[in-house]
Parts: sequence; structure tokens; C-alpha cells
Amino acid sequence: QVQLAESGGGLAQAGGSLTLSCAASGRTLSTYTMGWFRQAPGKEREFVAATKRSSDRQYRVDYANSVKGRFSIFRDNAGNGVQMRMNSLKPEDTAVYYCAATAGTTLTAGIVDYWGQGTQVTVSS
Repeated sequence: QVQLAESGGGLAQAGGSLTLSCAASGRTLSTYTMGWFRQAPGKEREFVAATKRSSDRQYRVDYANSVKGRFSIFRDNAGNGVQMRMNSLKPEDTAVYYCAATAGTTLTAGIVDYWGQGTQVTVSS
């Protein structure tokens, strides 16, 4: 059974920072696209950031416009995990954050192969 284990969520003040981590088990996901979604109360789950394996064996990154310049995503554990450093946090970043992975090259909710259970991030003003 493939599992994505998330950690690092918690409470932060506006302007503060948190780092989310996600570790895969059950199979190697180094060739998978991995990243994060989030879902706030009353809202749909939305894309946040992704890391995509390229032909040269490096990982390219992509960010939602709402987090560009503030969040940084990167792969660790030889590509079998993903972390996201969140800086300059805003109250509107408050949500449950979900790690996600797909064998495809596009990280969209409809084709995600594996989901984490979610970790709560709360940002106070």
C-alpha cells in the first residue's frame, strides 16, 4: 500500500514561516510528479505547487500565482519525498494541505494517484 506521510503543519503568525514535509512509502516515487494542494473551509481543493521530473533527471517546479515568491518546493530523499517552505504567510493561506503524487506530468486533482491525509496550517493575523 502506497502512503504519503505529511508533517510540519501548525500555527503561525502572519509573516511567519512553516515547512511542510511529505515522505512516500510502499514504492519509489522518484519519477512521479509530487506536490501540494490545499483546501480551506467552504472552498474547493486547489493546486499550490509541484515538482516535475525532467528528461535530464532534475526536478522542475511550478507554483500557483497566489504563492509565487513566498513558497519554495523541492524534492528530498532522492526524490521520494517533497518539502515546501512557506514564507511570508498570510491568513488566507489557512487550509488543510495535502501532499499528492501522480505518474503523469501534470499535477491536477483529477489524476492524482496518491493523496496524503492532510495537515492543518493555520495563520493568524
